[in-house]
Amino acid sequence: MARVQDILAQFQAKGVETCFHGRHIDPQIYAGLNGSNWGLKDYEARGGYQALRKILGQDGGAGMTQDEVIAELKASSLRGRGGAGFPTGLKWSFMPRNFPGQKYLVCNSDEGEPGTFKDRDILMHNPHAVIEGMAIAAYAMGASVGYNYIHGEIFQVYERFEAAIEQAREAGYLGRGVMGSKFDFQLHAHHGFGAYICGEETALLESLEGKKGQPRFKPPFPASFGLYGKPTTINNTETFAATPWIIRNGGQAYLECGKPNNGGTKIFSIQGDVERPGNYEIPMGTPFAKLLELAGGVRGGKTLKAVIPGGSSSPVLPADIIMQCTMDYDSIAKAGSMLGSGAVMVMDDSRDMVETLQRLSYFYMHESCGQCTPCREGTGWLWRMVHRIQNGQGRPEDLAKLDNVAENIMGRTICALGDAAAMPVRAMLKHFRHEFAAKIDAAVKAPA
Repeated sequence: MARVQDILAQFQAKGVETCFHGRHIDPQIYAGLNGSNWGLKDYEARGGYQALRKILGQDGGAGMTQDEVIAELKASSLRGRGGAGFPTGLKWSFMPRNFPGQKYLVCNSDEGEPGTFKDRDILMHNPHAVIEGMAIAAYAMGASVGYNYIHGEIFQVYERFEAAIEQAREAGYLGRGVMGSKFDFQLHAHHGFGAYICGEETALLESLEGKKGQPRFKPPFPASFGLYGKPTTINNTETFAATPWIIRNGGQAYLECGKPNNGGTKIFSIQGDVERPGNYEIPMGTPFAKLLELAGGVRGGKTLKAVIPGGSSSPVLPADIIMQCTMDYDSIAKAGSMLGSGAVMVMDDSRDMVETLQRLSYFYMHESCGQCTPCREGTGWLWRMVHRIQNGQGRPEDLAKLDNVAENIMGRTICALGDAAAMPVRAMLKHFRHEFAAKIDAAVKAPA
């Protein structure tokens, strides 16, 4: 507690008002602490809002139709940067074009996947890229209202985004008749309260509507029955932030920044046993070895043991496999894992994989919303068995039972949280079964 008070005192000495439970923090204070190049004028100096001007014909050109905007996104091979990797242009084309009522656009900034910290940096340091990207998407799909759902435990980021919205609104980039055109787009920020399950898109919609954040049965899908029962498209923060560049420079140019079926660049949050953890934006298809090099290599000159390449829910890969991979959806999938959110967890040869799985399993048990029996009960079973093995009480039958429970969770829940809990278990047993077996053998042979 003393340490917390020391930290608060340091902030107060700098004139920063502390914030708990939504009390106000002046965005200008954060501008001073975190750099001042996030604002509208700096963004415009970097070419900001040129793409929006282009599609609305406010740059002296003819403008772009909705179909032309979507065609550029399809040509770019931009895939959803939130984890699923679904083609963005194709997703936008699912929005019913001639629906007579309200349509909605939602940005998923509920960044709760352990190891992932890219979206908060985008929102803090380049929020107008997200705003412009959402405006372009809204134009392409005929939506006039958008929401950005921001993880509740990063409240200063929420305030930064609110400040950026106000700047964009005052400059005429949001509101009725954007830049004198016939296009209307109202954008609002909404903060959650730190529930991991609200990162699932339909649980996010439930939370936006003021309900308990629990996933919906699908179908119907959000494109036909989303927010308030109206057609809705949901994309990740990084996906929207990439959109203005694509419209300014063309889908083909973006594709060429990456590789076929994996266009552009991606931000990877690399952490763990590396010398320089942080966010690194690299072209899709960059060898993992290069990303590791950018992060300074394995910390302390130790040997690489394993990597979780896409956030805690993606299956672990041993060093000999990941070192042959490139950082893109197809290469990582072929290796038996997922690129996911781009959270790269590096583990050296001192890491205990049973202990690692115990921590991961506890997280998913804790964050299960409890709606589905296989997930509600199964995640607890997984954690208790792994905890037992780690604490010298493992039983010979535990390994087969872990596999069986994980298999019976996968594909049997409303959302993917059950799969997210089961996949790390199955991958750990596949690649590091000997570590689990050794602890069980030691427990069996221990004197009573």
